[in-house]
Amino acid sequence: MRKLAFLAPLAAVLAVAATPALADPVSINVTIGPEVLESADELGQRDIQEQASRLADVVRQTLARHGALDGAEINLTLTDLRPNRPTMQQMVDRPQLDGIRSISIGGAAISGHVTTADGLIHPVEYDWYSTSLADVWGFSTWQDAERAYRRLADNLADGRYARR
Repeated sequence: MRKLAFLAPLAAVLAVAATPALADPVSINVTIGPEVLESADELGQRDIQEQASRLADVVRQTLARHGALDGAEINLTLTDLRPNRPTMQQMVDRPQLDGIRSISIGGAAISGHVTTADGLIHPVEYDWYSTSLADVWGFSTWQDAERAYRRLADNLADGRYARR
C-alpha cells in the first residue's frame, strides 16, 4: 500500500514532464459584418453575438486539436448568417412561427485573413448553405451555420483558406 502512495505522485510528475510543450496559441478575432448587423433587429442581437463567439470557439478548438497554425493571427468576419429555425427574436416578433416545425435554408458566410507566424497573409473566404429544405437536418436553430463553422475550421487546419 505504501508503494502505491509513493508511485502515484511520481507517475503524475512523469506524465506532466512527458507532455510536449504547448505552442504559441492562435489569436482569433471575429467581427460581425454590416449585412449581419442590419439583420440584428430581425434575428436578435444576442443570437448574433453568440454565433460570433461560437465561430471563434469552433475554429480555436479545431486548430488546437490538429496542432495547426501555431502563432497565427486569424481575423474573421461573419458576413452572412441564416438560421434553420426561427430565433427567439423572430418568434417574439411573429408569434405564428413554430420553433419546431418552421424550417428554412440556413448557413453562414465568413471572410477575413490569416497571418501565419512567418508573416504571410492569406485571405479567407468560405460559405456553406443548405441547398434545399430536404437537406436541413437536426433540430438546432443554427445547425447549418455550425456546419459552416466546422468546415471552415477543418479547411484552415488543412491549410485551405479560400473556397467560393
